Amino acid sequence: MGLIDRATVDRIYAAADIVEIIGDYVTLKRKGVNYQACCPFHNEKTPSFVVSPSKGVYKCFGCGKGGNAVTFLMEHENITYPEALKMVAKRYGIEVKEKEMSEEEVRRNDDRESMFALNGWAADYFSNYLHHETEGMSVGMTYFRQKRGMTDATIKKFGLGFCPARGDRMSKDALAAGYKKEFLLSTGLSLARERDGSLYDRFRDRVIFPVHNISGRVVAFGGRTLRTDKTVAKYQNSPESEIYSKKRELYGLYFAKKAIQQQDYAIMVEGYTDVISMHQAGVENVVSSSGTSLTTDQIRLLNRFTKNITVIYDGDSAGIHASLRGIDMILKEGMNVRVVLLPEPEAPDSFARSHTASEVQAYIRDHERDFLEFKANLLLQDAEGDPIRKAALIGDMVQSIAQIPDPIQRSVYIKECARIMDIDENILISEVARKRMATTGDREADEFVRRQTALRKAEAPQPEVEFVKQVEAGSSTEALERELVKYLLKYGHCSFEFKEGRTMVACNVAEVIFLELDSDGLTFCNPLYNSILATYREQWKILGTGVEVPAHFFLNHPDPEVCNASVDILTSDDNYVPSQLWRRKEIHVESDAEMLAVGVPKAVTLYKSKVIESYIKEWQAKLADESLTDEQVGEVIQRLAGFNKVKVTIAKKLQRLIL
Repeated sequence: MGLIDRATVDRIYAAADIVEIIGDYVTLKRKGVNYQACCPFHNEKTPSFVVSPSKGVYKCFGCGKGGNAVTFLMEHENITYPEALKMVAKRYGIEVKEKEMSEEEVRRNDDRESMFALNGWAADYFSNYLHHETEGMSVGMTYFRQKRGMTDATIKKFGLGFCPARGDRMSKDALAAGYKKEFLLSTGLSLARERDGSLYDRFRDRVIFPVHNISGRVVAFGGRTLRTDKTVAKYQNSPESEIYSKKRELYGLYFAKKAIQQQDYAIMVEGYTDVISMHQAGVENVVSSSGTSLTTDQIRLLNRFTKNITVIYDGDSAGIHASLRGIDMILKEGMNVRVVLLPEPEAPDSFARSHTASEVQAYIRDHERDFLEFKANLLLQDAEGDPIRKAALIGDMVQSIAQIPDPIQRSVYIKECARIMDIDENILISEVARKRMATTGDREADEFVRRQTALRKAEAPQPEVEFVKQVEAGSSTEALERELVKYLLKYGHCSFEFKEGRTMVACNVAEVIFLELDSDGLTFCNPLYNSILATYREQWKILGTGVEVPAHFFLNHPDPEVCNASVDILTSDDNYVPSQLWRRKEIHVESDAEMLAVGVPKAVTLYKSKVIESYIKEWQAKLADESLTDEQVGEVIQRLAGFNKVKVTIAKKLQRLIL
């Protein structure tokens, strides 16, 4: 991997459609000129994640994360800046020109990228072995085609393969291809023998199912044995690694995400072949937890694309009761759950192979039931005629209903449960409330009162309220640096009139900030803010005073951290909107732009005051050094006297500004 030249980076940024890129990961809904969604970076029920196509940025007003299309991919995929650039470039057909890296740079290449590269090679290796080697075709291809009824197109789409039966062939071929032993072990493709440390293949003599992450990169493998030997595990899976976390991946999501978004619901099945066969039948909104118990991370991943899940159970599944726990987890995340029970002895795999797409979809539509009805019917069979078991069943149902975060939906389910179980509704209400208080600490009545009080307070006329928190004398150095950067980015080209004595002086925001900083030789302590300052100064010198420096210099900055900091600053006030009531009563609230005459001089002066204070503390500490000579002590005292003189001057100026 080399260094991408600036011209190519600019082309990538110019081509990137942030709505399109982020829309692959979350379901965006238009709201005015922007788009909104639930944030993919933290768990939330109310959308606070905003995408601005005009600015080319995203911002979550819940967790604070923000950036552009490239930094979104970095954050979401946990990849480097060059990797994210390449992803965008590939999407839009842009040729990436790279400078050759030095040997040292090659050596320091990221381990994650090496693991991804190895997995990509292994996926191709297994696929080629399946299609072109005698063993692969006679064993693996026969299984896929004849036993599972898969077409060549399906086999190719999912990248299915076969690992040679000879125990170390794949490992030796990987080493011969230049891949390192450490990555063969860390990805789990190979295992090391205890006696001599030599490698052998984890997936030997197994058909291979590559596991893709949400962006389509291979992160792991599942291998199924075709032997009937009961001592051999049916499935072997890649271990947890730097690039693979089992609890965070859903098999088939990469292939299903568009269909899920289009149809606004996802079908959950159990295994690899269930997903593949359903896809082949034309039902593509299907995912699987890969034979493991459903996790909260997997549910939240799916929640980015839809709120609706239909779980399909085998007709003869012995684990239905155990799987019901997964339904409670889905409910807890605020999603809607429906259940389909296939006729015995069908599994999604066999059912999809024996029916057309329209027949499969019709069966799901006609037989899917609400989770409550399904759970009640299933468990009532066991509890029939036994009041104690029926009471336990009601407790089980209450537990599920208590997971639902939406109070209206909870109320509907309580009514339905009371009807099905023939029990007093008030008892259920009381039990659900008790369960929620015990498990979630829910205090709905108190919360309602609090919200109403806050709402009334917010609607009351308060002309003194400022929408943006202003810096004060007690503000930290970092807060003051951020405030100055905000004035530069938002209003650096603007002018204001400042009263100096009895004279009104016309000032430019950027000019005032730079002159004040330069007069004392000050630079920012925060490296991100200092980088933004340097970039702005560079463009300011080129464009001239009074000309707006385009935001893209900061929003598309080569340093992703600078980009994120810029997005955060530029969008910091976007969530503050004056009340309609204030407008109706003609109450005017000054904007930042209107407050420049006060805000800019005040922010600059406060910053200089804070820096002077730090200098005084630093030199006072030196004065305490007993090893200093009389001459050195005199020098320190002289310095302190100078700083204190400046401090007094600043204090007088600050007093005038505040008054």
